[in-house]
Amino acid sequence: MDKWFEFSIDSLIAIALTATGIYLAVIIFTRIAGKRSFSKMSSFDFAMTVAVGSILATTILSASVSLTHGITGLAAVYILQILAAIGRRFSWFQEAIDNSPLLLMDGNNILHENLKKARVTEGDLRSKLREANVLNLSQVRAVIFETTGDISVMHTSDERQKLEDWLIKDVQNK
Repeated sequence: MDKWFEFSIDSLIAIALTATGIYLAVIIFTRIAGKRSFSKMSSFDFAMTVAVGSILATTILSASVSLTHGITGLAAVYILQILAAIGRRFSWFQEAIDNSPLLLMDGNNILHENLKKARVTEGDLRSKLREANVLNLSQVRAVIFETTGDISVMHTSDERQKLEDWLIKDVQNK
């Protein structure tokens, strides 16, 4: 508890310099690896974001982790992200690391088994429908639980408007 209020110019300068160095490393690695590094398209992407945040915090605030160690850790995580992005080109790899989107509503038909599978309640579903400005269930063409955990509501007020198959090509029905 004594260190909570410790004030040392040297430690403040060290923190500022380390923060600057690790921040620049994140910018450089993100420019090399691409914006996908911080997307939330899959569980692997989520893990990347958490790992980078943890490495940043540890490198900046822990005297036991040097800037060189932090940058090396960042480089390793970014290399894994790049390798995963390359691996996603192969269906077997993509299936191994990514979740599949899941259909929660097919038109105005609620798929209760899929709600259970996704651990989404009817209340959650109603909330997302309201958020999407759905006024009537007949407007709904599909509701999809995305790989990111987001819920997409595809709807229209034109009852003749059909949903293109391409948009739900990779969505699990059951």
